[in-house]
Amino acid sequence: MRSIFRLADKGEQWGQINDKNSTSMLKDTESARWPGNYVPDYFLLLLLLLLMISFSSNSQQRPADLKLWYNHPAGNWNEALPVGNGNLGAMVFGGTGSEHIQLNESSVWTGKPEDFVNPQAKDALPEVRKLLFDGKYAEAQKLAQEKMMGDKKVESSYQSLGDLHLDFVLPDKEISGYKRELDLETAIAKISYRAGDILFTREVFSSAPAQVLVIRLTASKKGALNFSLNLSRPGNKAKLEVSGNEITMTEHIGDGTGVNMIARVKVLNEGGALQAAATSVKVANADAVTLLLAAATDYRGINPAVVSANLLSLSSEKTFDELKSAHIADYQKYFKRVNLDLGSTDAMYFPTDSRIAAVQNGNTDPALIELYYQFGRYLLISSSRPGGLPANLQGLWADGLNPPWSADYHININIQMNYWPAEITNLSEMHMPFLGFLNELRPDARKTAKDMYGLEGAVAHFTTDPWHFTETYGKTQWAMWPMGLAWSVQHLWEHYLFTGDQKYLKDLAYPLMKETSQFCQDWLVEDPHTGLLVSGPSISPENTFKTKNGEVATMVMGPTMDHMIIRDLLTNTIEAAKVLGRDAGFRKKLQSILDRLSPTKVGSDGRIMEWTEQFEEPEPGHRHISHLFGLYPGNQISLRQHPELLPAARKTLDYRISHGGGHTGWSRAWIINFFARLQDGEAAHQNLIALLQQSTLSNLFDNHPPFQIDGNFGAVAGVTEMLMQSHAGEIQLLPALPAVWQKGHIHGIVARGGFEINIDWKDGRLTRATVLSKLGNACKIRYGDNVIDLQTEKGKVYSFNGNLERM
Repeated sequence: MRSIFRLADKGEQWGQINDKNSTSMLKDTESARWPGNYVPDYFLLLLLLLLMISFSSNSQQRPADLKLWYNHPAGNWNEALPVGNGNLGAMVFGGTGSEHIQLNESSVWTGKPEDFVNPQAKDALPEVRKLLFDGKYAEAQKLAQEKMMGDKKVESSYQSLGDLHLDFVLPDKEISGYKRELDLETAIAKISYRAGDILFTREVFSSAPAQVLVIRLTASKKGALNFSLNLSRPGNKAKLEVSGNEITMTEHIGDGTGVNMIARVKVLNEGGALQAAATSVKVANADAVTLLLAAATDYRGINPAVVSANLLSLSSEKTFDELKSAHIADYQKYFKRVNLDLGSTDAMYFPTDSRIAAVQNGNTDPALIELYYQFGRYLLISSSRPGGLPANLQGLWADGLNPPWSADYHININIQMNYWPAEITNLSEMHMPFLGFLNELRPDARKTAKDMYGLEGAVAHFTTDPWHFTETYGKTQWAMWPMGLAWSVQHLWEHYLFTGDQKYLKDLAYPLMKETSQFCQDWLVEDPHTGLLVSGPSISPENTFKTKNGEVATMVMGPTMDHMIIRDLLTNTIEAAKVLGRDAGFRKKLQSILDRLSPTKVGSDGRIMEWTEQFEEPEPGHRHISHLFGLYPGNQISLRQHPELLPAARKTLDYRISHGGGHTGWSRAWIINFFARLQDGEAAHQNLIALLQQSTLSNLFDNHPPFQIDGNFGAVAGVTEMLMQSHAGEIQLLPALPAVWQKGHIHGIVARGGFEINIDWKDGRLTRATVLSKLGNACKIRYGDNVIDLQTEKGKVYSFNGNLERM
């Protein structure tokens, strides 16, 4: 009864855990108050018993466990529920008298391809380097700002596709029994309520097989559905046409500098009548209605009008039940691969926003972590599908015409974090949009390397967009960083490590890894003070330091993160070339560079140095903790490799947090992964709870603030890393299990080498593990001090007890 007592003990009115608009049983008890807001035991027990009767207790994980649900409509966009199929997304508000569904299509972007390399950059590079080597940081920064930053004139931004509005004519009766939910098991949003004695229900899903948004409206009484619907788009520049039972909305967005887009909605009524107006369709006295919405753009060179018309035509031939069944089957073949159980409390019987509020007040709710974890996997399946664009800063979902940071592809951590959970949570296919996108950057990346730096190979900087620019622009504090592509191609190698797909390695991954390594090979220069190779001019992303004379600067020769990324890249490229049996001479060159690359250094205060000198930090709690790249997502700092750096990494992390680090959602998510790699389950869990308390919106979206989806994905990766790691040459089980997770299991996660892992534990100790070998590789398995070597056969399952003895 702990969570219920906590609410009463805090002196809150009983029932206040629910939203003020609630029509649930709990709201009806608001008048039942006792002195001091104390709620008697017998009442709580009776209430809990009644609640529990409504849920089945037979299954190991009830469907209700994986539902976000609320007893009131969304009050704003950040409370709406997301659905998506990787291309077409929607935010469902769930009103009663009216419904607002905000729409997105992944290629609705303004902008166009543009070259904006600063023509003076190549000539300025040697002088900037000389100034930095001489310690003249402010002068070097001024010169780089003037001579090396590009002038990006064409603005580009992701934008809303538009909005679908339904205005209902309801019986003049009291609204009761309202519920709004998102079922993660089926990827269907549902709204239900009663107006008088009539039950109204709405179901919304975005179908990948049909490539349409499906909205189903039903009522418990025949002829009870009466509403009008219309499409609109911010800016009021879209053209609207109504023909029969269809509404079409078109626009060449960005005032002609962007894609041509189209959205079509078709109304399929069962019973009743339709009436077309100038910009809307009215439905009268229908028994049930299915709305189908298709959208397309000319981003890939297709005719969006033809494509969207064909999609509507094909989907219209199917019944709602057929569309729904195909949607669920397609979605569940990905989602159901992983099952997580961390236990539950009575908190699971409360609405999701109330559970978040309770956690913010100190309540323990392990099932909320399960829900958050699976919601993250749901978001990746819903925003990133093979053949489409990668998930952006907001995944697939963005409102209006000017989302924060244009909802672009920041490649200085954000898009990488989006895909951290892809392989380990058994969603390898969802990784492909990002990997394919990196390959599409190659032509411009080559051009930028040559035009900006006079070098061979491929380079990209801190951000890009669907028009694939790789040049840099803006302030040097974030822009003078040529490591965006070098970091991103880590994902190319990781996908191979998990899948063993040599054709993919040969055709897609290795060519880009090689070109990026060629750039780094030529980019590094000898430090005249040490004789070692260093990267620069460059930064530690978005951070600054104070020079000895008190000036704030940002650029150095040899930032630690650059060297960690380059070390990771060159090592991976050598290994990839060995797998493919090619480029022996090139491998030898890369190894000689690794031998001379400036190492990771520890300062006099015991922390890993972020720059070449121990500078004073204007922001000691900065959100980027870039100099721990080697801890995560890299593998250069571990118990098995450079363990001497682990204490320094811990001190670096503790110092950053003690000065306010982790104040953004994605930064906190990164910290969870750091502590998991340090094998400190208590600290990892503490920061996971902090993410829920400080950086999570009521619909479980990550809050930077504002909403930014990378924190959702980063936290999923962090929880997985707490329970299993495979980066250090072995599969380690329960490396960072917190004491609060005494009993549970995680099934279906994936380790490098192609192993699907099931882990069960009780009383904080491993009880059972199974390993499915997908590729037939050998592996080493560790639990605590127990280590075994396992030779496997492809397709065979191996089972072990808590002592790693075969079962």
